[in-house]
Formats: sequence, C-alpha cells, structure tokens
Amino acid sequence: MAEKVFFNDKLIDAGRAKVPVTDAGLLYGAGLFETMRASNGVVFCLDDHLERLFSSAEKLSINNTYTKKQITDAVYQLLEANNLTEARLRLTLTSGSVSKDCQLKSTLLITATKLEPYPAEYYKNGVLAVLTSYRQNLNDPVYGHKTLNYLPRIMALNQARMKMATEAIWFTVDNKLAEGCISNIFLVKDDTICTPTIETPVLPGIARKAVLQIAKQNNIELIEKDLYIDDCLGADEIFMTNVIMQVLPVVKLEKHTVGKGKIGAITKKLMQYFDECVKQWCGKSK
Repeated sequence: MAEKVFFNDKLIDAGRAKVPVTDAGLLYGAGLFETMRASNGVVFCLDDHLERLFSSAEKLSINNTYTKKQITDAVYQLLEANNLTEARLRLTLTSGSVSKDCQLKSTLLITATKLEPYPAEYYKNGVLAVLTSYRQNLNDPVYGHKTLNYLPRIMALNQARMKMATEAIWFTVDNKLAEGCISNIFLVKDDTICTPTIETPVLPGIARKAVLQIAKQNNIELIEKDLYIDDCLGADEIFMTNVIMQVLPVVKLEKHTVGKGKIGAITKKLMQYFDECVKQWCGKSK
C-alpha cells in the first residue's frame, strides 16, 4: 500500500503531493510545523500542538485557513489510512501561494511514519551534548515559534553529530542558556529542577509543558529563571525534552562530566513519570 499524506483538503499518495512554485513557505519560509507522536492510535497532547500552531500563525501573520477540528480530523484520517498506531507525525502549514492568480488559501501537509524511538542505550547511559557558537537574539521575531526557518538549527545539529553528540545547546547573545536545536533544556541542582524562562526566548515545548505539570503533580520543585554556563557546569543533572525523545539524560557537556557522570535520581523519576504520562494520555479515546 502506498504511503498516504494529507495534503490541503484530502488524503493522497505521498508521491502525488506537489507544492506550487509560488508557495510562500517554499519561497520565504513563511510557515510553521509541528512534530507529534501517536501512541495507541492517539496523538499525545494534540490540542497543545494545535494551540501553539494557531497562536504562532496569528502572531507571525501566517495565513491559516483551517480550523483546529479540520486538522484534528485530518490527523486521525491519516493515521487510519496508513494503518499506524505508533507514529511520528509532522504537520506543516504555510501561508500558501503568493500568486495573484490564486485564491489566498493555506498549504497544509501532514505526514505520518512509524515511530522510531531514540536508541535504548541513550536512556540507560545518557548522552553527550555540545555547545554551539551560534546565538539566539531576543529581538528576532521568529524565536519562540516553530517556523520553517530551521537551517541554523540543522547546521548546529549536524556539527554536534560530527562530534558524536546527540544535541547542540544554544545560548542567547547576552549569554543566557536557551535551548537545544530540537529540545528544551533542564538542569537539576540540589534536587531542584531549573529551566530557562519562555521569555529567554525559547520555544514553548509541548514536552516542556508536560514536565512542568509532572513536577507540580509530584511535588518536585521546578523554577523557571535565567541560567548561564556556570549553572550548566555546576548542575548535578541535565536532561532534554521533546515529544519524541521524551526525557533524555545528558551525562557529558563537551568535555565536562555532568554530576557523577551517571543518570541522576531526579532525571530517572522524570523519565518514568513522562513515560507514564504518555501511556495515560494515549489511553484516552481521541
């Protein structure tokens, strides 16, 4: 069976999906995307993904002619068409064609593939992260939004992988800890979790939000505040989050050993709690 995608208003074979040469996403990067996971046939925190997407579209003046219900229905039609219950999904929304001859309508593309988890040894032994020399600017209007302008992130991530690292960590132009290329960052010091504020700026990650809620529910102290390189080097534990990796422990930062070089107790708890959260959420009916 040919892989199906949801393109604009219908399900079609992946090979038939064609974006016009006048599409604003292709020409100018005027678009947004969401990476999502499905388990047990249910998309984890889909409402949160759509809320972020719609909020960013409004703030960045990206044309969006779809409703949340239309996209929700499309996501589940796609999972069913591809016979997937454990899946990685990508939703891409652009402003559509900039041609005067075309009606102003957004381009919507949703793809779904079998979920390929991160290697099990990452969660058993922890991973290496490195620092990128690239910097985030508070005055850049696209920061804090998941736009198609992703080339700097891909460049930094490729550099990290050349060093056998899983992630590259970004700082701001005024040297505040920000985030990873594809993740949010958390530090643990004296049993307290710390993470950069949204205003740093960082992406309001869906997994980040889940960790904040999990910590509150389990009486684990979590503080959002400005953090710097010394906080990273002095941390007892470091972990990263996104909805695919969930909670991923970092045991080395460049040549620096984090804490005792092993996965810490707080990180282990969060790994377990997050896994339970996904199972509980995706046990719900859609």
